[in-house]
Amino acid sequence: MNYIVALAEDNSVNRSTFLQKIGMLGDIEVAFIAKDGEECLGHLKGLPIAKHPQVIFMDLEMPRMAGIEAILLGKTLYPHIQFIVLTVFDDDEKIFEAIKAGATGYLLKHEPSEVLMEAVTNVLDYGGAPMSPAIARKALQLMSTATLAHHEYSADNSLPGMITSREEEILKYMVSGWDSKKIGSVLNISVLTVRKHTANIYQKLQVQSKAEVMNLAHQNKWFNK
Repeated sequence: MNYIVALAEDNSVNRSTFLQKIGMLGDIEVAFIAKDGEECLGHLKGLPIAKHPQVIFMDLEMPRMAGIEAILLGKTLYPHIQFIVLTVFDDDEKIFEAIKAGATGYLLKHEPSEVLMEAVTNVLDYGGAPMSPAIARKALQLMSTATLAHHEYSADNSLPGMITSREEEILKYMVSGWDSKKIGSVLNISVLTVRKHTANIYQKLQVQSKAEVMNLAHQNKWFNK
């Protein structure tokens, strides 16, 4: 059986390496190569559905339109296509955002051609979610943290145990609508320190914005006791 894939990648060397790896496989046809997410979606728009790739390997950091945005739009417009991230990034935020956007798998760029083939068959034939081992460990850690946080939110509406006393102070002021400068002034710490604590709070609560923090706090009545 022949599979049809595509690649969105801004680096010419990486594009060439990908084509070399795919060329070693006899059962995969490349529909197109795009230099960024916008060009990738443009190729899809210009192809009849019968010619669409079944799997698109997607880089994350690209000009004009990055990978996560392209996956999000792509899954909305073309739900029949599977997107596998192919990147050098293995940090928690990138993994979390890619999965939320609709990525089916997450591989690192150094993987050999055999792994690319296994990823395609895993996704299309078995409904799997291929991940490089290092990525899989991080994804499990993210799931574990999110599950623990959810349990702690729902148990007695108390703050999650991973939030430190200093972070709790800052969180309380954030929920009251204070900005970093005002919080730093009242706590006698620098704005940079406040922002570092804020970033830690976002990561621990698995949120991306102050609005989400405030919503969580109000829902769980953390400071209404």
